[in-house]
Amino acid sequence: MKINPNAPPVLKTDLPGLKPFKQGKVRDVYDLGDRLLVVATDRLSAFDVVLPTAIPGKGIVLTQMSLFWFELLGDVVPHHVLTADFDEYDAELQPYREQLEGRSMIVRKTEVLPVECVVRGYLAGSGWKDYQATGAVCGISLPGGLAQSARLEPPIFTPATKAETGHDENISFETMEATVGAERAAEARRISLEIYSRARTHAEARGLILADTKFEFGVRDGELIWIDEALTPDSSRFWPGDQYEPGRSQPAFDKQYVRDYLETLDWNKQPPGPELPPEVAVRTGEKYVEAFERLRGAAR
Repeated sequence: MKINPNAPPVLKTDLPGLKPFKQGKVRDVYDLGDRLLVVATDRLSAFDVVLPTAIPGKGIVLTQMSLFWFELLGDVVPHHVLTADFDEYDAELQPYREQLEGRSMIVRKTEVLPVECVVRGYLAGSGWKDYQATGAVCGISLPGGLAQSARLEPPIFTPATKAETGHDENISFETMEATVGAERAAEARRISLEIYSRARTHAEARGLILADTKFEFGVRDGELIWIDEALTPDSSRFWPGDQYEPGRSQPAFDKQYVRDYLETLDWNKQPPGPELPPEVAVRTGEKYVEAFERLRGAAR
């Protein structure tokens, strides 16, 4: 997958005549009646602040990667995608090919579950911090003496609240049951763990480690539907398998490259975020593309 770094970036869509539905940190969503138009922009957030610099091609990679996983794992649970072929889009969208092609999807509307479904297969990030402090992750007790980045067998399901701004907050499974109902919570947990297990096996075949990920689900006509994005570097932690070494943090195919740069600045991690040097933005985009190329190659 080649990304043209000189192509016009899409930091914010401008689609006159369309009804905005919501704007997230990365995606602009429009209301098409009983459907939604989801557009992945080239925005990037770090430390929960949306940065002013576009990451070349990022929205295209996120969309194509999600489509890849939705198709590969669509037998586990239905997904929300109706089409991502721009030539099949409604007439009212045709004037906006430059902003939409390759980075957008038309999807079913669902009643969104107000919970992030997080699966952790390795001890990293906030899970590692939690384990150091309590010997557990999100209230799930783990064996003593585990190292940072240790593999977890079996993987664990650790739901969280959905935050439009700021950090998601971990919740117990019991809280999730109280929020969405015991039967629906159990179904979402089972499906999340199955998707993760199959995706982890797929990634390992290409020399990548899927350390953890988060899923979103909705309900339509009583059926659980996989929505939002699927196993991208924005929602998942991917590590190169040949560099894996428990006991330390791992190099990653995600925005860690940007975070590391930002840590060198005198910035208080509050809006507005600083501009990124062109070389940092381009290198970050290349990491996203590399992860996708390696993962997609395993299916061929």
